[in-house]
Amino acid sequence: MYNIENQLSNVRRAAKQLQFHTKEQINDLLNDLADVAQDNAEIILQENRKDLDLMDPANPKYDRLKLTVERIGDIAQGIRTVARLNSPVGQVLDKCVRPNGLEIKRVSVPFGVIGIIYEARPNVTLDVFSLCLKSGNACVLKGGSDADFSNRAIVEVIKSVLKKHGFNEDTVLLLPAGHESTTELLNARGYVDLLIPRGGRGLIDYVRENAKIPVIETGAGVCHTYFHNDGDAVIGMMLIKNAKTRRVSVCNALDCVLVDRKRIADLPSLCSGLQHDNVIIFADDEAYDVMKNFYPKELLLHADESTFGIEFLDYKMAIKVVDGIEEATEHISKYGSGHSECIITENREAASYFQRAVDAACVYVNVPTSFTDGAEFGLGAEIGISTQKLHARGPMGLKELNTYKWIIEGHGQIR
Repeated sequence: MYNIENQLSNVRRAAKQLQFHTKEQINDLLNDLADVAQDNAEIILQENRKDLDLMDPANPKYDRLKLTVERIGDIAQGIRTVARLNSPVGQVLDKCVRPNGLEIKRVSVPFGVIGIIYEARPNVTLDVFSLCLKSGNACVLKGGSDADFSNRAIVEVIKSVLKKHGFNEDTVLLLPAGHESTTELLNARGYVDLLIPRGGRGLIDYVRENAKIPVIETGAGVCHTYFHNDGDAVIGMMLIKNAKTRRVSVCNALDCVLVDRKRIADLPSLCSGLQHDNVIIFADDEAYDVMKNFYPKELLLHADESTFGIEFLDYKMAIKVVDGIEEATEHISKYGSGHSECIITENREAASYFQRAVDAACVYVNVPTSFTDGAEFGLGAEIGISTQKLHARGPMGLKELNTYKWIIEGHGQIR
């Protein structure tokens, strides 16, 4: 078995050293990293092409894997944004003075070492490192084999900048892409304080079921949009197209449209923008009967019970007709993943009901689920979208990468 104990010990040591670097030093490093990443774009792209050559371009993950000069520029801009944000480290969250004179403060502090397991998304390597560093954490990265050449090139850039600024290079560790290192990471008690998987349902389930260290579940999104009886059809068409086709391989992409039975005649117009992207629609019987004369027959299929609850990550989408808002929210409760859900309505009462009835990290009214993103929420980059309720929920930024400790000061009081 691949043994990473010594390397993890070095990362833990680096995490402790990180607490004695100033916020200004960290910001300077991040701004320099953004510049160096762009300066080394061609080297990174050469390695990225090696990964791309091993993947079928028809694979929905291909777009997630692909880097370009423009995308590296966007990543660099995200790093600069993180550098400008306020550090969460050392913030006094609460304080009081007890009757006996004890001064008690609750202060935000880094977790220490954060492990990330992720699939074919090399941009995550830079995003995660910048967020971890800014929040005072060292990081252990376990990328997928699909992006191994890209990730290694990026980590070399990161390590060169760490060394240049006098930081411990072990502040970041990229593990081998094989399964053995995954097993080691899942069992790294005493070395890794928190593990965050980013990927599909299979990856997240595997990590949750096998990890011996604390896990925050992120990523898997079965996202719905409910077109209510009082929905605006033009808004509905725009939102559905954006949520489905903007980027099909991401967790905030739309998977299922629920349409109120009273507005079933609007289905052709609601879906009119999808056929140009060759979106395959799995429609229930009622929806199919309405759509069959308007949507390309080769792209329209019958849905069955297994169709619902699928995170497609592809140009595919389900449609179900529902009898009112209660049935819509019950369907979401049964098939949703707690990620992002949307209602399209001009009825304020219906919107309020949906917001209270739907149990998800992000609940939208007349806004597509594609906005579930750390940058869109003003967090800079994001380390993932948490679909659980303990500690963090929704897009996770800097604040969510800190925990807290109690600081108690006195002058000889005894109990």
